Amino acid sequence: MLNNFVPPDLYPASAEIFLLAMACVILLVDAFIGTTKRWVVAALTIVTLVGCALITYWTMDGQVVLTFSNMFVDDLLADFLKLLVYLAVIVVIVYSRDFLAARNLDKGEYYVLVLFATLGMMVMISAASFLTIYLGLELLSLSLYALVALDRDSARATEAAMKYFVLGALASGLLLYGMSMVYGATGTLEIGGVAQALHLGVANKTVLVFGLVFIVSGIAFKLGAVPFHMWVPDVYHGAPTPITLLIASAPKLAAFAIAMRMLVYGLFELAEHWQSMLMILAMLSIAVGNLVAIAQTNIKRMLAYSAISHMGFLLLALMSGVVGPDKHFALNAYSSAMYYVVAYVIMSLGAFGTVLLLSRAGYEAEHLDDFKGLNQRSPWFAAVMMAVMFSMAGVPFFVGFFAKFAVLLAVVDAGHIWVAVFAVMFSLIGAFYYLRIVKFMYFDPPVDAAPITAGLDMRFLLSVNGAAVALFGIFPDALVSLCTYALLRSL
Repeated sequence: MLNNFVPPDLYPASAEIFLLAMACVILLVDAFIGTTKRWVVAALTIVTLVGCALITYWTMDGQVVLTFSNMFVDDLLADFLKLLVYLAVIVVIVYSRDFLAARNLDKGEYYVLVLFATLGMMVMISAASFLTIYLGLELLSLSLYALVALDRDSARATEAAMKYFVLGALASGLLLYGMSMVYGATGTLEIGGVAQALHLGVANKTVLVFGLVFIVSGIAFKLGAVPFHMWVPDVYHGAPTPITLLIASAPKLAAFAIAMRMLVYGLFELAEHWQSMLMILAMLSIAVGNLVAIAQTNIKRMLAYSAISHMGFLLLALMSGVVGPDKHFALNAYSSAMYYVVAYVIMSLGAFGTVLLLSRAGYEAEHLDDFKGLNQRSPWFAAVMMAVMFSMAGVPFFVGFFAKFAVLLAVVDAGHIWVAVFAVMFSLIGAFYYLRIVKFMYFDPPVDAAPITAGLDMRFLLSVNGAAVALFGIFPDALVSLCTYALLRSL
C-alpha cells in the first residue's frame, strides 16, 4: 500500500499551510510576551493574513487544480473568495482592537481562534469532497463557539455560546447524515464523482433526495435561513460585538462556497428538488426576517433579523440558476448570488463597525437610542451609517440596491415573477427599520454626548468601508465582472 502512495501537491494549499504555521508561531509569541505588548500579536495576525493574500495571489493562475486525492481544489472561485475572507478578517481585527482592549479581552487566544476560524473558511472554500467540507465547517464552528464565550464573566455570552454549540452540533449532524446518504447512493464523497454518478444514472435517486433534504437543512442553518434561524438573534446579541461582526461577515462567503460546491457542482442533476426547497426557505427568511426586525430595540438583534432576510435573497439567487439546459443563464444567476453575498459582507462590516465605533469602556452602543443625534456628534460617521442603512434597505444608488436588483432580475428571468413581487413587497416593509436608524441619527437629539474615541486606523478603515458601499453602488460593473469571471473559470 505504501508503495502506491502518491504525495499530494502542496503548492495549491500554500496559503493554508502558511496560516497554520503562523498560528502556531503566534501561540508561542503570545506565551512569551507580556500583556503590555499585546499589539505585537495583533500585528502578527494582520501580517499573517496579508501573507496569505500574497501567496493566494501568487499561486493564482486561473487553472482548476485538484490535490490531496481530489479532496482539495484550487480554482479562481476559491482564490477570489479567499482574498475577500482575508480582507474581511483584517477589517474585523482592526475594528475590534479598541473594544477588546477596553474590556480586557484583547488576548492572544482571540487572535489564534480567529486564524483557525479563517483556516476553516479557507478549507470550506477549496473543498472538492464532502469530507473536506465537513472538516472545514467543524474547524470554523468550533472556533466560533469558543469566540462567542470569550468573555467568560458574561452570563449572556456564555448562554449564547451554549445555544450556538447545541444547535450547531445538531445542524452538523444533519449535514453529516445527508453526506452519508449521498455516499451510500453514489459510492463516493468526491463532489466531481457524485456529479458523474448522477449524470451517468448509476446512483440511487430516492436515497439521494432524502440525503439532499438533510444537506439543504445543514446549509440553511449555516446561512441562518428560516426555520433554522433560531440561533442567529441570540448569538448576535449575546456575543461580544467584535465576535458578532466576525460571524456576520466572512463565514457568509464560506457558506456561499459550500452551497455552490455541494448543490451546483455536485448535485446539479437534482436541481428540481433543491430548487423548490430553496424557494420555500428564501421566502420564509425574507418574510420572517423583515417582519420581526421591526419589533427590535437592540441594534444587534435588528441586524440579526436583517441578516436572515438578506440570506433569503441569496437563496433566491441560488434557486434561480436552474432553467432548462442553458448554462449561460445559470452563470448569471450564480454570479448575482456571489455579488449579493460580497455586497452583504461589505454592508455588515460597516454596520457593526459603527456599533463598535460608538462603544467605549463600560458602555455598549447596542440600543437604537444610542444612535440618536449621531449627526451632531460626528456628521461623517453618521453619513457612513446612513450609506450602510440605505444600502441594506435597497435604496439607489448603493451597492445593496444593485445586489437586490441583480437577484430580482435573475428570479424574473427564471420565470418566478410572483416570487420577485413577494420579495419586493417585504423589502419595502423592511425599509422601515433601516430608515428608522437614519431618522434617529439626523432628527433626534443625542442621548449620549460623549466624544467618539476611536483610533485613527479604525476611523480610516470605517471611512473606506462607507465609501466602498457608495462606490460599488455607483460603479457596480467591476465587482459584477469579477464575480462572473471567477465563476466562469471555475464551473
